[in-house]
Formats: sequence, C-alpha cells, structure tokens
Amino acid sequence: MTIAVIHQPQYLPYLGFFHKLNQCDIFVAMDSVQFMRRGIQHRNKIKTNKGEQWLTVPVFHQSSREEEYIKEVQIDSELPWVRKHWNTLLTNYSPAPYFDKYAFELQQLLEKEWHYICELDMVLLQWIMEVLGMKKQIIYLSDLAVDGTKSDLLIEVCKAVGADTYLSGSGGKRYMDLSLFEAAGINVIWQEFNSPSYNQLFPELGFLPNLSILDTLFCCGPETRNFLGAN
Repeated sequence: MTIAVIHQPQYLPYLGFFHKLNQCDIFVAMDSVQFMRRGIQHRNKIKTNKGEQWLTVPVFHQSSREEEYIKEVQIDSELPWVRKHWNTLLTNYSPAPYFDKYAFELQQLLEKEWHYICELDMVLLQWIMEVLGMKKQIIYLSDLAVDGTKSDLLIEVCKAVGADTYLSGSGGKRYMDLSLFEAAGINVIWQEFNSPSYNQLFPELGFLPNLSILDTLFCCGPETRNFLGAN
C-alpha cells in the first residue's frame, strides 16, 4: 500500500498537518492551485498573553487575474515582517522549555531572502519534518502532468505518483465523490486526529488548540513526536 497526502503548502501549520504527513508515503504539495486570500498559506496563529494572534506574511495580490496559483504569490519584502514575527515569537515563547532548542535554526530560516510564499512555506515545512524525524517523498503538483478538479484531480495525482491509497482530512467528505475513487481503484482512508492537550504558556487563558506547530514544538520539544500517531 502506497499512501498519498495531497495538500496546499501552509505557513507553519498546526500539529494535525504533520499528523497527516506522518501517515503517508508521498506528500504532494499543491502549489499550482488557487491561492486563498485570508487563508493559512501565508499566516498562522500562535498564543500570546492576550490569546490567539496571527502571524501574517504580507504578499502581493494580482488584481488583474481571478485565479492566482500559490507558487506565483510573491512576498512583500518592503514590509519588515520577519523582524515582527521573530520579535513576537521571542516575546511570547522565550520562556518555553524548548524555545532555545529550535530558535536559532528557525530564525536563520526566516531571515533568508524570500521572494515567494510557497518557497518559504515548503522550506519551513521540510525543516519541521526534519526536526520531527519524518522522511517522506515530496512531489510538487506543478511537476505532474495532471488536470481536473476536486475528486478527478486527486485521483489523477494518485495515479501519477503511483499511490493506491489517498489519505484525506475529514473535510474531504463534503466534496469527494467516493464512487470515482472506487472506479479508479484508489482506496480512501480518513485522518483521525484529535488535538491533544499539553502544557502551554499562559495557562490562565486555558488551552488553545490548533495553533501553529511552533506552539507544540516550543512547549513539548521532542515529545511532539508522540502526537503524530503511527507511521
């Protein structure tokens, strides 16, 4: 059985993203699908002493086109977003038990010169996968000669990468046509992920689930592996 996960790149996504990747053999990064404004391809949430806060990478929007692929979206480097993000992380997470373990490498990555949000997302994703000991084959959708939308696209991608099983999040149940997968000989399995509780900073605010993976890493360190399920 060869399991594929097909997902848009995201900016420092939550623990569940990596739980899904941990179950697969091949990760297909959907870089040639539409960029979602106000989505999480260029932002994610962390915990501060006032509650949740977005870290947003500023990007340029092409108003002349209705559809803009994720791989085409450029970062607005004129804005000091790196300094802002790093200062926010330093202010809120420096007391965390594992902040120092990951801080230097993360800062080095963020401070490189980035032009495209997809490139930044994927480098950070691969760094986190390395930190978590996850070795998966990564293929970009734009490198595959496939076409289609929704279920048809997912099926064609699975065929192109030699996967006989597609691992979907529960949201796929709203739009996937399972009969098409069955006809194509592609098995569908569903991710089963429940956000675990762990000791976060600012406990007076209660536990805030589904924050950026950075929250889990800084608070739990290597124990984050225990939340990823079997691979």
